[in-house]
Amino acid sequence: MRRVLAVLATAVAAIGLASPPADALENGLLRTPPMGWNTWNTFECNINETLVKQTTDLMVSSGMRDRGYTYVNLDDCWMTRSRDGAGNLVADPAKFPSGLKALGDYIHARGMKFGIYESAGTETCQHYPGSHGHEQTDANSFASWGVDYLKYDNCGSPAGETQQDYVRRYSAMRDALKATGRPIAYSICEWGNFSPSTWAPDVGNLWRTTGDITNNWGSIDSIYRQNVGLASAAKPGAWNDPDMLEVGDGMDFQEDRAHFTLWAAMAAPLIAGADLRSASVATFSTYLNSDVIAVDQDSLGKQGKRISSSGGLDVLAKPLADGDVAVVLFNENSTMKTVSTTAAAAGLPAASSYRLTNLWSKEQTTSSGAISAAVPSHGTVIYRVKANASGTSTARPLQGASSARCIDINGNVTTPGTKVDIWDCDGGTNQSWTFTGAGELKANGLCLDADGGSSAAGTKLIVWTCHGGANQKFKLNPDGSITQAGLCVDVTGGDKPAGNVNGVQLELWGCNDDANQNWQLR
Repeated sequence: MRRVLAVLATAVAAIGLASPPADALENGLLRTPPMGWNTWNTFECNINETLVKQTTDLMVSSGMRDRGYTYVNLDDCWMTRSRDGAGNLVADPAKFPSGLKALGDYIHARGMKFGIYESAGTETCQHYPGSHGHEQTDANSFASWGVDYLKYDNCGSPAGETQQDYVRRYSAMRDALKATGRPIAYSICEWGNFSPSTWAPDVGNLWRTTGDITNNWGSIDSIYRQNVGLASAAKPGAWNDPDMLEVGDGMDFQEDRAHFTLWAAMAAPLIAGADLRSASVATFSTYLNSDVIAVDQDSLGKQGKRISSSGGLDVLAKPLADGDVAVVLFNENSTMKTVSTTAAAAGLPAASSYRLTNLWSKEQTTSSGAISAAVPSHGTVIYRVKANASGTSTARPLQGASSARCIDINGNVTTPGTKVDIWDCDGGTNQSWTFTGAGELKANGLCLDADGGSSAAGTKLIVWTCHGGANQKFKLNPDGSITQAGLCVDVTGGDKPAGNVNGVQLELWGCNDDANQNWQLR
């Protein structure tokens, strides 16, 4: 009888039936979504040791590491075209002459983590050796090099596979990583083929839900729509992955911010894909927003849910660990639209008042329950909403997204007619502005003023004795613009680096949603 059972068990295993369920991952990693940088989006196969080291150093010096961007990940093309005589993967000696162990040591010495790429098939997407059939050998190599993160792709996989085949292939590497004894975060990249949100939480720490992202608005919007409905699968240690960030890779300023905001609200990995060495101040102003990052990294581990969608206007609500709710108002249309919801619809408790903190402009307002904003084309407005709290309106500096400098009364004087410019933020009274109940913007006892009583494009901004005139009425809008008479406060020439230096005078100009017309309270 024992022999019969053994033969039967062998036959069942051979045809792939009744295989035992996959063990849960339970590696204790990625209790919040991973953050970092990956080589693929910008460089594809044009990678080398110098690029990776320069980017690692920049992530430290720019403040990205301290904001949570800790993974430095190699993508495809890091290896030679064939394994060595012992069957091991070999790093390309021309690209990585010091070897991957040394590169990992370099990254670790700077307080960062080292990520690598492979594929669950017989070859990678660029036709380098895959890990299928070599899982334990490759996992051992990764561990010996000090790898902390594996992105595991799906190229070179057999045709005609079922979901069960996918689970088996990806579980093989999961088990191999576990057997090394080294904690390695595991990113499944099967492109959403077999509904990974239904099985991957037991196999990997994150799983791609879509095909590859590209640096255009159509791709961002399409991927958002595929990923937003999968919120129930996300939890600490297991995340839906709508692919890497294209922020700073060619889209416009508002699209970059919308992309970043939507990914944060969906508790997605924040893995930068741009060439950070040439990134603009505006790009870093997006990547480094600690308040939006906090929404993504919230310890409750909930992915935001879409609570309404109509006519290209979406509202997302993400509950946070302290009882607040992050509310995103999203406009997919080609013109500015007003997007609205309520605190009750967002899941907040009944309260006498709610404080709405705009996480980009930093303005705080008080509401009885309405949540509404004019949202730019392809843009978002994100509020952190707290019940039984009110907003504040203290004097604060106003910092520009294109320059990282503050609106400044030149020379810190109190003389009417003094020009208003941008200058390094220093906390002086000449940079401390208050929006008054009369609609003025006031510092040093004077009001921001469109020179000559005009409100025409090109009018320079000065300070003047407050008199209540229309040329002294300014409004900070939810999109971060400051407007007067339909025109925006603009850093002259601020669309180029040369226009963002100390002393450049501000002016009124037609609103264009660019970074040189975007401001936040500090």
